[in-house]
Amino acid sequence: MSTDAHIVPVKVYLGTFVGLVVLTLATTGIAYLHLGIWNTVIALVIAVAKALLVILFFMHAYYEKGLTRVVFSVGIIWLAILIVLSSTDVFTRSWTPVPRSWAPDIALHQNPK
Repeated sequence: MSTDAHIVPVKVYLGTFVGLVVLTLATTGIAYLHLGIWNTVIALVIAVAKALLVILFFMHAYYEKGLTRVVFSVGIIWLAILIVLSSTDVFTRSWTPVPRSWAPDIALHQNPK
C-alpha cells in the first residue's frame, strides 16, 4: 500500500454529489417525456455519465496511475466487446417472424346473413 494518498478536497465530493443528483433528476424527468426510441438512448447516456462520475471521483480513478488505470481501461474495453457482441445478436434477428395474437379472428367466426 502506497503512502502517497491523494487528498481530495470536499468541494470535489460536493460537486460530484450535486452532479449525481442533477443527473438522477434528469433521468426521472426524461422518463415522463415521450421521445420514442430516444428515451432509452438518453437514459443510457445519463447512466454512463453517472457511472463515470462515481468511478472517476468516488473511486479515485481520476487520481490513480499505473495498474489501476489499466484495470479500469480493460474493464471498459471488455464492456464494449460484450455490447458489440450482444448487438450483433440483436441486429441479426430480422428473420424472426412477428408473433400473431392468440385471440380468434372475429371476422372468421361471424355468421353471414
